[in-house]
This record gives sequence, C-alpha cells and structure tokens, in this order.
Amino acid sequence: MHSFAYKNSALHCEAVNLSDIASAMGTPTFVYSRKTIMDDLSELKEALAPLDAHIAYAVKACSNMAILNLMAKQGVGFDIVSGGELWRVIHAGGDPTRCTYAGVGKTEAEIRYALNHKIYCFNCESENELREINRIAGEMGVKAPVAVRVNPNVEANTHKYITTGTKENKFGVDFSRIEELYATIAAEMPHLYIRGLQMHIGSQLTEVSPFVKAIEKVAPMARKFKELYNIEFWSIGGGIGIIYDGCLASGSAEWWTAHPEQITLKSYAEAIIPLLQPIGLKILVEPGRRLVGNAACLLTTCLYEKKGEAKTFKMIDAGMNDIIRPALYEGYHEIWPVKEHKNDTIVADIVGPICESGDFQAQNREIADVKPGEILAEMSAGAYGFSMASTYNSRPLAAEVLVDGDKWHVIRKRQTMAQMVEDESLPE
Repeated sequence: MHSFAYKNSALHCEAVNLSDIASAMGTPTFVYSRKTIMDDLSELKEALAPLDAHIAYAVKACSNMAILNLMAKQGVGFDIVSGGELWRVIHAGGDPTRCTYAGVGKTEAEIRYALNHKIYCFNCESENELREINRIAGEMGVKAPVAVRVNPNVEANTHKYITTGTKENKFGVDFSRIEELYATIAAEMPHLYIRGLQMHIGSQLTEVSPFVKAIEKVAPMARKFKELYNIEFWSIGGGIGIIYDGCLASGSAEWWTAHPEQITLKSYAEAIIPLLQPIGLKILVEPGRRLVGNAACLLTTCLYEKKGEAKTFKMIDAGMNDIIRPALYEGYHEIWPVKEHKNDTIVADIVGPICESGDFQAQNREIADVKPGEILAEMSAGAYGFSMASTYNSRPLAAEVLVDGDKWHVIRKRQTMAQMVEDESLPE
C-alpha cells in the first residue's frame, strides 16, 4: 500500500496536493511519503515477528540522509556497499555496529574505515578479499567479523542486470567452494572471526518460489556452520519486489484478486518462516526497494508535444539522468497527470531532454493526453531513482521532498549550476 491517490481530481501524496509542491519547488522533484515508508516497515516487522529477524535497510536503494534517519529511529540496521554509505549512515544517526558491509570491491581505505567504526560484519565475496581484510585487521590489532556470501546458483527470474545468485554473476562464492573456504578462514586467517553466512539472489523478485529454493539449498550449510563455527546470523538477502505496473490500482481488493501471484510480505513470510525457525539463528533481511520503492514519485513538467508520422512524443523536463531505470533496466513506471484526466488518452512516448535515444520514461504507452505546462508524476520512483541520478548533460541534480501528513519538508535542495562545478578548476 502507498499514500498516493486522487482527491478532488488532484493527485495527492498523503494530504498534500502534488501541484503545490511542483509550484513551490519546480520540477523535476522527488516526493517521498513518510507514511508509506513507515507502514511498509511496520508490515515487514510484523510479518517476520516469529523469527529473530533483524532488518538491514539496503542504503543503495535510497540514500538521502532524511530517509536513513527515519530508518535509524525505527531501530533498523543497514546494508552498505561503500565507505560513503557508511559515512551517510553515521551522519544520519545510524549505528555503525548494526551495519553489514557487502560488495565485491572494498578498498583498503574503506576496510580500515569500517573497522574503526566497529561495523557488525563484512559480507565477503572472495578468498582474496578475506585475506586482505585479515591482513589489514592484523595491522590494526583487531579481529574483523566476517561472513561469506554464498552463491546458491538459483535463478531469480528477474532482469539480467539485477540477478545476482547464479554461477554467471560476479557476486558471491560458488556453493561448492563454501565449506572449504570457511575451513580455510578458521585455519589460516587468525585476524578474522566468522560471524555468519550471507546470500542474496537478486532484486525485484515478484514470486516466492526462488526465495524458498535458495533457503532450502543453503539451510543445511547454515546448520553445519552453526555447529562448526558458532555463527550467530544468516543473512538471507533482500530482493522482495514491488508493484510498478498497477501501482495506483493496487490499493483495491479487486486488483489483488486479479493478481494472486504477486508477492506480498505476508506470502513471503509464510513461505520462509517454517524453513528458518528450526535453524535457531538470527536472520538478517536486507530490503531496500520494498521499503521505499512505492513511497515516492518524481514530479516532472510536460514541455512540448511532437507528432510525427510514426509516433507522438511528449517531451518532459525529467531525463535519464534523473531516473535511469527505464533506459538501464527496461524498467516500467506508471506516469500519471497531477491534474486528473478522464477519458482523455493518447498513445505516445514520454521522453526527456537528454541527448540520447535511450532517454525515455515510457514508450508506446497509453497515457493521459497532457498538454505543455501540465505536471506529471512518475510513480514508484523511491528506489534506484535519485540514488542513481547524475549530472549528465550538465543538468543539476533534482530536489527531494518528504511529505508527512499535511506538511512537507525539503530534504535536498535542487543543485545549482555553481554547485555542479564547484570542485572543478582550470589549469594555471
């Protein structure tokens, strides 16, 4: 569920008319719903209550410090993939001792920074990485907590760029090598201590079955490592999908009746809890998209319309630099007019101002026949929207706003031209 809906023919976020935000802030602007984030977080906690479950929010999904602060205040831990994300968590009020550090390319500086802040665990992706952490920890006179990411070779049935759990992916260690590697850590790496086991098979999974297959495959290994190395946690990753196509309709019972296959937090929990409870380990869950994806929209203005022989184009002021998912992942986002249109549609491409043919937000889409000057809302933009934004074509980064009931707060000012180049200099 989310908190975006039409009221009196105007699209609202909670109790705020989105046209008011567009008028005050300009566009493009990301708008987040605090209520949606908090509701989804509460729903996830409740669903996993029978387990000793700990949520580690995946910072890469949406890393604005106001969002991180919301998570921290709810006692959430963090799944980080860089030293910069750890810095953000700390400065947003998060607890570094509740951070797990994933990623295949940790640098020496990042490892030292994480050890200095006593993070909960490094989730390691190769033997060489483990040996490097062992060396650095030895030089620092500490023991580094580690887990190894096992690659269970389970197909996630998601886009090829966001699947992570098969033999062809760069992530994790082959299932067949894990036991040998854990024995090597215990025997040869004295500055490490084995704290857990980790896996993650992909992102935006809309079915329960891949999660079940991966857990069933790895569960015997988790039991064995609990006996051999006294591990305290098993991270089962994240990847719970959200609704992109049909997001505004998904609040109705009729929509869910028509989509019984769509994963929910309830169906996810009911499927995995019986498999995990008997193991008796702390279970880490690493949701990012599921907590923030449907909690935001991107406001954009229609600039022009162009009708050609083959297509009609609606040009908007948000580009692939603002939200790259359609170009990069073939990602689908519903696009709705802030001022409601009824029985007024057209088939068109919605395209941005970037000088690339790949700069589109929708293609051959039946949409409201908006005219230049009208505001559109690109839905489900909370995850991998602003966090993947760039200044390509020298376009300043968009503003971000957080709505809380009938009030809203600027959580990132729009970048200025001067700020965009302030770290550049001319040679003497």
